[in-house]
Amino acid sequence: MKWIGIDYGSKVAGTTAIYFLDKNTLMCLQSEKKSDADIMIFNFIKEHNVENVFLDAPLSLPGAFTNKNHEYFYRQCDKLTKAMSPMFLGGLTARAIKLKDSLPNVVFFETYPAYLIKHVLEWQDDYLKKEKINSEIVNRFTKVLPNKLKQIPDNWHQLDALACWYSGWRYFEGKSIQIGDKKEGVITV
Repeated sequence: MKWIGIDYGSKVAGTTAIYFLDKNTLMCLQSEKKSDADIMIFNFIKEHNVENVFLDAPLSLPGAFTNKNHEYFYRQCDKLTKAMSPMFLGGLTARAIKLKDSLPNVVFFETYPAYLIKHVLEWQDDYLKKEKINSEIVNRFTKVLPNKLKQIPDNWHQLDALACWYSGWRYFEGKSIQIGDKKEGVITV
């Protein structure tokens, strides 16, 4: 499996979702409440020989922690995309970096579904996460995807995982945008 997209949520809240291509059809797998999402992801990657992961979570720390600069709160990619600080996301950031480090033969890409949807695809009017997922944004996605969906995303976690997968497709098609400093951290959309 060349790549998957993951919306990385809380470890046991049932808010982590994976989108992947199986026999030319996009499929979704979502974690269950009280089950370890990190184990689900690790096992999925190993079982399916995944080569690349497009993950909605910080995969590096601000430069002050790696002697690259004196910034303690934000990386350049966070400032440019107006993303949350990896420091604010604390435990999620640590889990994501640990997951990446535990799979050294897999290439991880940090991605940011909200930036892709709001600024690249320019669908900010339909990306209203405080409300229930709306059919308009799902319909828009089905029109730009290169493959059919086995199931329609029925929550924002699944839609964000689909956006992560789509960022991977954009990357392999040479259409992606890389935002940030390669020495500190890059967001790929």
